[in-house]
Amino acid sequence: MPSKRKSADHLIFWPLVILTLIIWFFYRSIFQFPVWFDEIIGKAIFFGLPVWVYLQLTRSGQIVETLAPTKINSGLLLGIAIGGLYGFAGLIMGALNAGGRMLLVPLFLSTQFWWEFFLALMTAMWETLFFFSFIMTVIREKGRYWPLAGQVILTALIFFVFHLPNSLLRFTGPALMTQLLLMFLFGLGQALLFARWRNFYTLVISHAVWGMALLIHLS
Repeated sequence: MPSKRKSADHLIFWPLVILTLIIWFFYRSIFQFPVWFDEIIGKAIFFGLPVWVYLQLTRSGQIVETLAPTKINSGLLLGIAIGGLYGFAGLIMGALNAGGRMLLVPLFLSTQFWWEFFLALMTAMWETLFFFSFIMTVIREKGRYWPLAGQVILTALIFFVFHLPNSLLRFTGPALMTQLLLMFLFGLGQALLFARWRNFYTLVISHAVWGMALLIHLS
């Protein structure tokens, strides 16, 4: 009986993900709202709501477990450590992009910096919830006999496809190819982190720091 219930739950998964993708493409292609609206409200609706619907229909404990309060402390510390590596990589790329020059700017004293960091956290929270706590958790349960590489690559591809509209709207030429490559590699790295620790908080912090690194060093 439990196995039949799990099969029924999984039947809901792909239609929900595909429907979300279609609506998200439509939203990003037609509407041009301020960044703060997209990150705080838009993603809460398009990424948070489908997870809530899935939880109401399936009562999946596996998803909720990734957000367990007991994981907060270790998750935040690990996220800061990994985010530091991401930030260092962003610094190196920024220096290479600027011909080897590095400028020391007191960013932490700027209110604009903290506002952007808040938006980065909002983005990271909703995207981690949707792509990893939800999608990757179900993929790992549904495809538990798959090799880990297959689970990770599928999750990264879904992450990549959902980010295509924004990249196509913002970049062209070589910059677009660089952005797409970075997006896929980042999704791959986050999926590997999630496969290892299954910790929502780790991915939120590492995602937010990586977003700030790109904004500061490559914008």
